Amino acid sequence: MTGTAEGSNPLRNGTVFKLPTTIRATKYSMIFTYHDPATAAFLRLAQDDQNLHRDAYAGSTKEKPLTIAWNRGEKQTAFVDEVPMPLNKGEMLLLVADQTFSFARPEDIVAYQFNREFYCIIDHDQEVSCAGFIFYGLPSPMVVKLTEKGNYSFDLLHKVFIEEFGNHDSIQGEMLRMLLKRLIIKLTRIAKEQHLEEALPVPEYDLIREYNLLVEKNYKKYHQVQDYASLLHKSPKTLSNLFKKAGGKSPIKIIQDRISLEGKRLLLYTDMDVAEVAYETGFQEASHFSRFFKKMTGAAPGAFRAKGLVKQS
Repeated sequence: MTGTAEGSNPLRNGTVFKLPTTIRATKYSMIFTYHDPATAAFLRLAQDDQNLHRDAYAGSTKEKPLTIAWNRGEKQTAFVDEVPMPLNKGEMLLLVADQTFSFARPEDIVAYQFNREFYCIIDHDQEVSCAGFIFYGLPSPMVVKLTEKGNYSFDLLHKVFIEEFGNHDSIQGEMLRMLLKRLIIKLTRIAKEQHLEEALPVPEYDLIREYNLLVEKNYKKYHQVQDYASLLHKSPKTLSNLFKKAGGKSPIKIIQDRISLEGKRLLLYTDMDVAEVAYETGFQEASHFSRFFKKMTGAAPGAFRAKGLVKQS
């Protein structure tokens, strides 16, 4: 069965307000979508969606929202950028816009997905204290573990979300935005307890997340730690020492891994030739990209693409 909550609502001045909410239900799934054509704001709540996944380059960036994936079933495997990772019952996986993902049992996942136009975590950093923390912090992708009490609390909030999707009035978008902010704040509080090392002061962790966020935004343009150090008004040595203290990847490795990942995606999911992939990832010469890619993956771009296509066929 397919239903819709989209309709018209007469206002006091006699104008008509068209509701931007759709509800699609089948025997196996329930999908709620809020979309405001005027602002391109988008919020999607998917429950028991057997088709829940995201392929690389499937649509524009605006169609690739941030994703909060909550595993409400037993332990399963999530595949993020082709890498398998365990996802236990009651755990939430935080995924950024460009990450590809799929699940062994997508029907056990509740997914909240939203784009920048609906709620920008960067612009509202002081509001929720999370920009780059749950989505761009360490580890990445971040997994938040819920206790029995936590699962109960998020389940109540989930029910309020569903109830609000059924309300057909002009303030529905703002109400959904408030619920999403509450969800993010609750997640951030738990994530800080689980992932913020006591030995690492908050300002230092904030610097790490800012660095990660800058790399995500600028990896095609800037390939050197010095570039990001300048943007952060820090020295490369300060950044290197900080990441070493945090026990994560080095600053240069973060840049290299992000460029390598983009190269892999372009080779596997587009028809670009190696020269075009090189240009898209910020290399002026295809030969420079090829040397870099082989160093990072152990295979030349052409061989990697051929192997990947054989594997997928």
